[in-house]
Amino acid sequence: MRFVKMIATQVKTWFPAPVVYAHCDGPCGVYDPASARIAAEAVLSMTKKILDLQPPSGNDAQAMAAYENTLSRFIAIKEEQAQLAKKELLILWTDYFKPVHLEQFPDLHTKFWNVAKLCSACKVEVSLQHASELMDAIKEIQEMFWATKNRTDVVWYTAS
Repeated sequence: MRFVKMIATQVKTWFPAPVVYAHCDGPCGVYDPASARIAAEAVLSMTKKILDLQPPSGNDAQAMAAYENTLSRFIAIKEEQAQLAKKELLILWTDYFKPVHLEQFPDLHTKFWNVAKLCSACKVEVSLQHASELMDAIKEIQEMFWATKNRTDVVWYTAS
């Protein structure tokens, strides 16, 4: 074991690791608000599906079971994706955005606080309004994010 440590130490002196610098916790390209947008799109889609789902009429137990199963799945996906959107946004807020970005966007903290609250609202409610507001808020954050990289050419698009 001692021999291995001695060799490892010697190799480090022969081939030192280069010093690297980054403005964020990871190399550029790691962060992107697209993952939050994709999750929010699922929230919006599931919200629409929940609101459109009609319970069966009559006393058909099998139809009711199928309805409840579908509704449960839509709800689970909506809540899971709202939590994922929140996680992705919080990572951007806490890991990517730095104090220098506050000079460019003085309302940065307020925007992230509000979008995190929207994610929570979308988890506990079935609100088309809040799901749509979540998409709008993420669009604003995307624009802020790309502006910090001097990229105004990144287009907002949705899958739907």
